[in-house]
Amino acid sequence: MDQHIAESIGRPDLIRLDDRLVCLRFETMKVVSALAAVRHLLDTGVVRRGDTLLDSSSGIYAYALALTCHRYGLHCHIVGSATVDHTLRTQLAILGATLEQMEPCSDLGLDQKRRVERIHEILAAHPEYHWMRQYHDDVHYLGYRAIADRIREATGTDGLTLVGGVGSGASTGALTRYLREDATGPADASDVELVGVQPYGSVTFGSEHVTDTEMIIAGIGSSIPFGNVSHTLYDTLHWVSFDAALAGSVDLLRRHAVFAGLSTGAGYLAARHERERSPHRTVLFIAPDTGHRYVDTVYARHREAAPIADLAPREVSDRSELALPWSRMRWGRAAA
Repeated sequence: MDQHIAESIGRPDLIRLDDRLVCLRFETMKVVSALAAVRHLLDTGVVRRGDTLLDSSSGIYAYALALTCHRYGLHCHIVGSATVDHTLRTQLAILGATLEQMEPCSDLGLDQKRRVERIHEILAAHPEYHWMRQYHDDVHYLGYRAIADRIREATGTDGLTLVGGVGSGASTGALTRYLREDATGPADASDVELVGVQPYGSVTFGSEHVTDTEMIIAGIGSSIPFGNVSHTLYDTLHWVSFDAALAGSVDLLRRHAVFAGLSTGAGYLAARHERERSPHRTVLFIAPDTGHRYVDTVYARHREAAPIADLAPREVSDRSELALPWSRMRWGRAAA
């Protein structure tokens, strides 16, 4: 029996959509990393009950850290982006978390820059706070080992392709690292392939020169370098625009009844394409959250969604060739 709701929320479902396409569906994925990270910090004496944990978030991590602090008797202080909606703000308030929300900004880079600047201001005033550094500290990898074990039991690792948003690098990076370590043969030669999904405008894999005029899919990209993205883990990259991700999200709900967020729609598109390219591989894609906070911005526009059969990625060999709405590039486990 679970001792706290955070443990239940962090446990994902594995859903087989067809014979070679599997969805790893979370209610709130980052609870997995937050619980394990904070438990480690408590066990090693870095933080103690009653301390305040601080971080920046565009939404999912704020909820995860607030739940974790509630679980372990800690205070939570979040510097949030403008994408934190009314529902989440209300939950954070009742859970006892402090939220400082940035003013609306169409520039992802400016939004993240302002949040980081505010973090440093808070730390200067409160040096006793512990900055979780979800974008830079590998402690956030720890919680994904148990998830990797579940994947291995359900699908095996021979001929497995993992697809997911890059974001902070923790989920896709950690899962792949653990799956490759436990596979037969050396980790760098493992048959577990990793396909990362990025929005246009993200610096992580060099698409900052391409602008998506629609809403930025903030959770899977970044305008600033992230320290815990291990570029050498990734075999292939897909850059997906808002419109293409919207089409993927709507099709996933219509075809498979999976109601998930915008980054899941982007991952679903990439996963379907990779499945068609590799008829002997099983493709598993990550759905990090539900679709509730995207009802107005995505699902209410379902009649605008292009049929996914009409969408295909532009194959590029150099990032200078990237173009909307969808591009694919072989990365080959190269350095940054």
